[in-house]
Amino acid sequence: MRDIFLLAMLPLMLYAMAQRSFIALAMWPWTALFFPNGWVYGIAGSIRYNLLFAGVTIFTYLAQKDKPKFRLTGLGVLVLLFFIWTTLSTIMTIGRPEIAWEYWNRFLKVVVLFMFVLAIIEKKLHIDVLLWGIVLSVGFYGNLEALKFIASGGSHMITGLSGHVLGDRNELALAFVMTLPICVYLLGEYGWRSRILQISLIGTMCLLIFAVIGTQSRGGFIALLTLGAYLFMKSERKALMAVFTVILVTVLANYVSSEWTARIDTIESANEDASFMGRVVAWKLSFIMATQHPLFGGGFKALETFSVYSELTRHFYEYAWFYTGDALPPANFARAAHSVYFQVLGDHGFVGLFIYVACLITAWRKAGRAARTVKRAGGPAWLATVSTMIQLSIFAFAFGGAALSFAYFDLIFTLFGLVIVLESRIVPAELAKLTNAAEDADGTIHAYPSPTRPANDLARRKFGHENAA
Repeated sequence: MRDIFLLAMLPLMLYAMAQRSFIALAMWPWTALFFPNGWVYGIAGSIRYNLLFAGVTIFTYLAQKDKPKFRLTGLGVLVLLFFIWTTLSTIMTIGRPEIAWEYWNRFLKVVVLFMFVLAIIEKKLHIDVLLWGIVLSVGFYGNLEALKFIASGGSHMITGLSGHVLGDRNELALAFVMTLPICVYLLGEYGWRSRILQISLIGTMCLLIFAVIGTQSRGGFIALLTLGAYLFMKSERKALMAVFTVILVTVLANYVSSEWTARIDTIESANEDASFMGRVVAWKLSFIMATQHPLFGGGFKALETFSVYSELTRHFYEYAWFYTGDALPPANFARAAHSVYFQVLGDHGFVGLFIYVACLITAWRKAGRAARTVKRAGGPAWLATVSTMIQLSIFAFAFGGAALSFAYFDLIFTLFGLVIVLESRIVPAELAKLTNAAEDADGTIHAYPSPTRPANDLARRKFGHENAA
């Protein structure tokens, strides 16, 4: 039945995508995060939806007559520099070249998506459609699994679909947490328009929280708590959030199993937990890899090549200051890095890690600065809100990814693209509209009525020098 439904909807989706490039762009990450092939069988399961939708996006953009002016900015330069560095590390990989190039090819697709976010997104509608695509992919799966978790009385273990980018339950939990701020923004923008949308978005946020609990991911739980505290500080309705949190925790208490409680309790004694200390061992081996290959690291997945892993373990005791307790590297299999930071360190060396962290910090700061600039200038509330929520989502990834091998996730690079669009295109245009409106109110006749002309001094000071990049 699902096969028939998807095949029946496919021509309609392709038609809508062909009409508007921003719709096609929104469907691109939707297929990556929703993973239609994991839901269907037969003919419907043999179609490469992500490749198809990416191709339609590119074709629709190329056929578009009035294309927005492409702007890269400093953050965009950092992302492209990181991609170039991964290419060099792949060329010089010490692991298995066929695996390194396979993962390089996957990352190339992520970077191409990032570039088309910069090329296509130019207004609020485009951002909203893209964010809806994210919610209807990650959010839909989270809702479905959370309902199973609730129906089972808390015994259902939530995991990702096999073969999916979110197949690991820890990575899936982090994706759920990253989606929560996006839901908050969409609720503020669309919740008042329809009671159904309001209830659906509030329900989605609640179910995503249940879904994080249902994964039994300690990293996801910590990311959820940290995001909640950060969101509380950013919120202008702290009393309402406090009441909502108390109610939600009370309801959740009825579904938390003793197994989940036992796992969470190990956070307090992490140095005695074998699973966590196994991660620390992997971090140490990634560090050893970087010390031996400081510029370019070992290449994608080199640490998971058993021959490389075994060679690194011979130097394990040379760095006694890197504490791993009683935990030692396993003798019969290789471990993943289990941290976006150590993953990049081992894969691409100290320089690669520096560029990657610079991307995260720059994106987080620019999103926050965009929100503050809009608020000080009296700009549209939606623009300040979406900037803040994107900042929160980046923060959730940066914090929660510290214990996950999830560095090349599609969603984080999509958010990088949105930050660039906000700072280089949308914020200056919206502030220019305010300037034009103020001049019109004063009866001033100006020679450049277009909203694309330079904005007020604040916009020029904040964004002008970066747009030139």
